[in-house]
Amino acid sequence: MIATLQQLGMWALERLERLGRSHLFILRVAVGLPELLARPGLVVQQIFAIGVLSLPIILVAGLFVGMVLALQLYNTMVNFGAEQSLGPVVALSLVRELGPVVTALLFAGRAGSALAAEIGLMKATEQLSSMEMMAVDPLRRIIAPRFAGGVFAMPMLAAMFSAIGISGGFVVATGLLGVDSNAYWSQMQANVDLFDDVVNGVIKSIVFGIVVTWIAVFEGFDALPTSEGVARATTRTVVNSSLAVLGLDFILTALMFGDNG
Repeated sequence: MIATLQQLGMWALERLERLGRSHLFILRVAVGLPELLARPGLVVQQIFAIGVLSLPIILVAGLFVGMVLALQLYNTMVNFGAEQSLGPVVALSLVRELGPVVTALLFAGRAGSALAAEIGLMKATEQLSSMEMMAVDPLRRIIAPRFAGGVFAMPMLAAMFSAIGISGGFVVATGLLGVDSNAYWSQMQANVDLFDDVVNGVIKSIVFGIVVTWIAVFEGFDALPTSEGVARATTRTVVNSSLAVLGLDFILTALMFGDNG
């Protein structure tokens, strides 16, 4: 029993120590962010690598999520004679919840794992150590542009996910289920609020972008310089990012919409 408690205490202390190092790490990265204003090309390059290359999976997933959402909601709403309200329900579900959350999960699986693997491989091949020997801070030259690129890319990807999802829902609602197209858009415009719904969804996506990119670059930078260490860092990135997104989603939803009733 005592040995089990000791192991549990050591595990908790290790997690706290690692959490502290991750906060010190992101503070050091944040110090280097203003320098990127003089070299915007580094950030643009990372936005392309992180955001544009993730766009196909985001668009395909958003299309099918919107189509399935419209189909499932219609089958429920038609029982209550509320099928004309399908447009705003699909839009609110995507803009408030599914858009930011599903995009963040896909972002963690595609871009987050790639960032962790790339940085971990650079550490394993001693590229980061070589930069330090040349008096170049890898946190400012390598980590900061990738962090900024991830934070910028995530809200744009979430917006595209929601837009294509709403379009997919429109195709299913009007082409397959017989909902009036004018009612779909007019009801959506009347019931979706810019600040309460769209802006809060954007805030969610920004928070998710910061957290997922933070976890990815830290796991890669903190990985053991071996092939096994890089693999573990990539796995931890996806798992920890997914759990962080789901946990933060509940907290942000409670803060934004918890008192609306």
